[in-house]
Amino acid sequence: MADDVDRGRKSIGARRNPASAGAILDAAEAVLVEAGYSGFSIEAVARRARAGKPTIYRWWPSKAALLLEVYQRQKRVDVPDTGILEEDLVGFLTNLFSHWRETSSGSVFRSLIAEAQSDETAAAALAGYAGGRRAHTGQIIERAKARGEVAADIDAAVVADLVASYAWRHLLTNRLEEPEAAIRKVVRYLLQGITAPGR
Repeated sequence: MADDVDRGRKSIGARRNPASAGAILDAAEAVLVEAGYSGFSIEAVARRARAGKPTIYRWWPSKAALLLEVYQRQKRVDVPDTGILEEDLVGFLTNLFSHWRETSSGSVFRSLIAEAQSDETAAAALAGYAGGRRAHTGQIIERAKARGEVAADIDAAVVADLVASYAWRHLLTNRLEEPEAAIRKVVRYLLQGITAPGR
């Protein structure tokens, strides 16, 4: 019986072999480009990577987990650190929208969100990823706290969720051409609130 991966790369069990894992991720990206999300399958990735399905499932327990790693591998979004919270958030959202719009990662992530509505493994993978992203985006708020720009009792994770909600809504409704002025307006509402002065 053939090994899980071709003779040039050996599986080493639950611990990933970097060469094998890299070949599988390369294959997954190529399948996405050629076949799109609807044509993406573990079988297609295994064929292209010359890897066994057991190896792929050992390292990525679901199709969603593999796709999320492909998404994270593709994601290159600069997070500004200008010393001004408004500029940091506007810059981050502008860069994120541009990345989703100009690469395949936007359609991959949109499809993952959709699949998570009916697939428990996709939902669990997405929840794990979202938790990490919440902490990452929350660092923008924590930096502002350290500068005295944000009240000490503000929950950075809640603010990160609000930012993510705005971004995900635009992704899911394919409204990624949002001009900077519109993004800035939303950020100002978030930072300044909507309560009338003196109330």
